[in-house]
Amino acid sequence: SVNRCHSGRITLRQIRRSDLLEAFQQVDEEEDINKVTRYFSYEHFYVLYCRFWELDHDRDYRITREDLLKYGDHSLSHMIVDRIFDAAPRPFETENKEESKEYLTYEDFIFFMLSEEDKANEISVKYWFTCVDVDGDSKLNNMEMRSFYAVQLHRMQCMGHEIVPFEDMLCQMMDMIKPSHPDHLVADDFLQTECAQVSGALFDALFNLNKYLMFEQRDPFVERQKREDEFETDWDRFACIDYNRLAMEEEAREEEAMEIDWVTVDDEDEDHEGFE
Repeated sequence: SVNRCHSGRITLRQIRRSDLLEAFQQVDEEEDINKVTRYFSYEHFYVLYCRFWELDHDRDYRITREDLLKYGDHSLSHMIVDRIFDAAPRPFETENKEESKEYLTYEDFIFFMLSEEDKANEISVKYWFTCVDVDGDSKLNNMEMRSFYAVQLHRMQCMGHEIVPFEDMLCQMMDMIKPSHPDHLVADDFLQTECAQVSGALFDALFNLNKYLMFEQRDPFVERQKREDEFETDWDRFACIDYNRLAMEEEAREEEAMEIDWVTVDDEDEDHEGFE
């Protein structure tokens, strides 16, 4: 949100126009850094790094297409994964662009994950719009959307879910987004104030089956709770929930390790008594 041109370098002018210096001061004054969610949250870092580590099975600090397909319980379609590698913005792209298309670095993964878990901001919208705008004309037309959704239809059928026809999905999404032109969408359509919080559902419909099915089956009471909770963004909410999950898993592993240690000690005591 500071380097909006995605050059990988922050200029003095960008710093002055952002809230970065204010965040520096807040971090300096706040004893609990996790209360500062702008830029410096340890919880956010922990969630990002653990998700990267979970996918990077060979520990080469690179995420391949096969690795990324496993993200979110295989929620992403192979078509969008290919577009992420081939077309998605990369602020920290290496000089060898052809080689970099074969993997995502940790920095690339951060950019991807922040965009995936919070589609209600300008940077995320432009990230995903670039991916689904296959012909690069800055317009998302029915043909492009239909090609992505065809993969989703196949996945629905294979998994035994109720099929939602493309026309029905598109009609629902257009009613929510209300684009400025009836034949196509532009990035600004997703950023309208009145629909920014729900317009990301179209992206989910096109390539994230798990989230799209959750959207279709959403509970109005839960949605109301989200609007009234303490979190400012979808990312803050996701990171908090995922951090708690990771912390509970770590605690369970530690308890299991302690139990194994105690069993080992008991076995050693029994063996010692047997010799006596």
